[in-house]
Amino acid sequence: MLYLPGSSLKGAIRAHAERIVRTVGSDTNPNNDTSNNKNLWANDPLKGDYLDKNLDGFNRYKKSSFTDQMFGNTSIASRVRIEDAHPVETKQLRLEERNGVAIDRVFGSVIPGGLFNYQVCTAGEFRTKIHLKNFTLAQLGLIGLVLRDLNDGWFGLGFGKSRGLGTVRVEYNSAVVQYPGCTLDNEGKKIRQLGHAGEWDWTFLLGAGEFLSADEAKKYGFPKPDKQDSPVRADEMDLGFGVQLTWSGNTESGVKDLFERSVRSWSGVLTA
Repeated sequence: MLYLPGSSLKGAIRAHAERIVRTVGSDTNPNNDTSNNKNLWANDPLKGDYLDKNLDGFNRYKKSSFTDQMFGNTSIASRVRIEDAHPVETKQLRLEERNGVAIDRVFGSVIPGGLFNYQVCTAGEFRTKIHLKNFTLAQLGLIGLVLRDLNDGWFGLGFGKSRGLGTVRVEYNSAVVQYPGCTLDNEGKKIRQLGHAGEWDWTFLLGAGEFLSADEAKKYGFPKPDKQDSPVRADEMDLGFGVQLTWSGNTESGVKDLFERSVRSWSGVLTA
């Protein structure tokens, strides 16, 4: 069965996220000079592990690069999970077989017996889900920028990108932001954090730092405040426990609105 592996999708998304961060930030580790990482940077994986193995959990996250905080490294887990992309309708897939020639990279000539055939998919719709947990709004905004650039053709997926393969169009079906540790209060117009004093209007998009105390947010390096107002109103999650906000459709008032508001927080990181 033809499908796009989630690991391949995640690799392409991470690579472009790192490209964006290096463009507006740096690939230099600021932790060598200061104990408080406030600089926007992406780690060069060829330079190996840069974290002290004796660091506690707070500092493992805080001293990791911006992209490692999202996609993980040898010391912290990834916050991003991408499902395999399966065809929506297999009958819509259009498969073709093309010819290729293997070139000797040293001599620049054709390798003896180097002719080969490969199969490509030139039409079809695939569906996947991107899961992001315990995120800051800036991290969500970076995911939005990556998907925008994928849709615009700035990078591709899979094999043969230099030959014109791997170009896709991105369509958003829906996006759901859930706060499992919250409830709706005051006639459903307030989001209230269970067991804590946190309270927000029911239209607020909230980052992870909002749910931490000032001391915890400082230890992890989470921004606080980290919230954006939105036109979407919160409602209850399944079973009547938890709160969620839902954006629907591929329009300016749909999922694009969620990313647009998150990119505002991303822009705040750049100007901090």
